[in-house]
Amino acid sequence: MTHVVWPSSLENRGRPLSGVKVLDLTRVLAGPFCSMLLADLGADVIKVESPTGDVTRLWGPPFFKGSATYFFGANRNKWDVVLDLKSERDRGILAELVRQADVIVQNFTGTTARKLGVDYKSIHELNPAAIHLSLWAMGPEDPDCRGYDLIAQALSGMMSITGEPGREPVKVGAPVSDLAAAMYGAMAVTAALFDRQNNGGQGKRLDVSLYDSVLALLPSQSMNWLLCQEDTERHGSDHPAITPYGSYRTADAAIVVAVGTDDQFAELCQVIGMPDVASETRFKRNRDRVAHRADLRAILEAQFAMRPSREWEVALSAAGIPHARVRTVPEALESHKTNTVYRMRHPTWGEIAQIMNPIRIAGDYLRPYLAPPSLGEHTPLVIAAPALSPVSEDS
Repeated sequence: MTHVVWPSSLENRGRPLSGVKVLDLTRVLAGPFCSMLLADLGADVIKVESPTGDVTRLWGPPFFKGSATYFFGANRNKWDVVLDLKSERDRGILAELVRQADVIVQNFTGTTARKLGVDYKSIHELNPAAIHLSLWAMGPEDPDCRGYDLIAQALSGMMSITGEPGREPVKVGAPVSDLAAAMYGAMAVTAALFDRQNNGGQGKRLDVSLYDSVLALLPSQSMNWLLCQEDTERHGSDHPAITPYGSYRTADAAIVVAVGTDDQFAELCQVIGMPDVASETRFKRNRDRVAHRADLRAILEAQFAMRPSREWEVALSAAGIPHARVRTVPEALESHKTNTVYRMRHPTWGEIAQIMNPIRIAGDYLRPYLAPPSLGEHTPLVIAAPALSPVSEDS
């Protein structure tokens, strides 16, 4: 008879979710990123992949030693098991994992989830104490809709406010609907775990959709419409309700300037050598500046273009005006101010760099303790003979 063991690592002990068992039945981004956040917080996460693996292992280039780098960004701190859920034996193994789990995270469509027996009803019958999180495209009302970030951004209005005025809408450069759903999902799971502890140990059904999550990232734009029936236009990198607050081209590069108060605006006018502009009626208050943003932008663009970015950075810093040079991602990662890059080793891939979870507990970042796994790397640890006892990473 097959014996199922739930591995754990000594290195995640003492973290807030230490001892919580999470069964990750997801692929692509929202689900894996959600379970990774839980793993960062100390949960023991088993990721179940099909024999062909999570499709993001193939989403490249670029590839790192044969595997797409996309996969590495959402799958650290997990134990990886391959199960063929078309096989009766492997579905039996899955059922045993479900019985042991505290949390199940899945992002299949409704029809597929029922077919595989990982929908809420099926899971609840096996394990009434389990917290069941489903990540959807549009929600349980449209259970067979397939989830893609581009679609969620388009339908939610996110694209309509992103891009330059007078040009076509564009999506946000990062997959915000997936990442937002992942974070809302992880927050819901932690709340449900707390609730279960205090209310008799019963599980919960949780549902989070990409669409709802990205719509929730538009609080001010939503209020513009719901309270005043005003739509939000595209302003590029400018702020719709504050100005100057955007990107400006200097003699050699782009910088951003964020002026949040009238006093800061007066200081900016001093820096650019035009103090009288701050007292003009059309620019004196923020609401006036917003109404005349095109006129103000023309003045600022002409002034910023006269000197290189480094000179402006020095002058703006001296005046205490929030600003920044527009960096590339590599420049940001290589900056001396970035201390969240962590390097670890994998037995097959060698050294792997990771961006750590931004949460600090008692002043310390949640350092990764398991490198992103190769396909089925931990299957022999999880699916073991009955005589074997539970293992840890350090045993």
